[in-house]
Amino acid sequence: MAQLYDSIDDGMAEWMAAQHVYFVASAPSDGGHVNVSPKGYDSFRVLGPRRVAYLDLTGSGAETVAHLRDNGRLTIMFCAFAGPPRILRLFGVGRAHPLGSPGYAELASEFAEHPGARQIVELDVDRIQTSCGYAVPLMEYQGARPTLAQWATRKGEAGLREYRATRNATSIDGLPALAAE
Repeated sequence: MAQLYDSIDDGMAEWMAAQHVYFVASAPSDGGHVNVSPKGYDSFRVLGPRRVAYLDLTGSGAETVAHLRDNGRLTIMFCAFAGPPRILRLFGVGRAHPLGSPGYAELASEFAEHPGARQIVELDVDRIQTSCGYAVPLMEYQGARPTLAQWATRKGEAGLREYRATRNATSIDGLPALAAE
């Protein structure tokens, strides 16, 4: 059942690194839409006992960064789809480091380069909680989809900048998201 932890230990970090998908949840302060985004690839890192980050790739929306700019609240959830059941949630205050910013430059070496990278999201964790995950189905991992990397490569850097400027500038609720590069 649910258990709280003071910090991310080595076993927890190894387990998170072995998961092929995780979910990021955020919400605006004043109503609006709650957002849950699936994340994949090798994009998540444990930076310390209460500090994590993930490489955020260009996508169809920019809800998480808009919500971080609004209130900073962020939850990251991992589920075991293979092996023993387990759910792990990291709650805390996040901040986005856009591509080209000093924060991005500081953290970039933690991640492999990836076409379409747009920011690194860092989370200062204030609550670490596991729960049973008994209802999460067992599923077999078949591999990473190449589609996003192929799309970003075809767009090129100039095309990605234009896409982010026109499609990632505001959230679905009209909150400011990614600033023009």
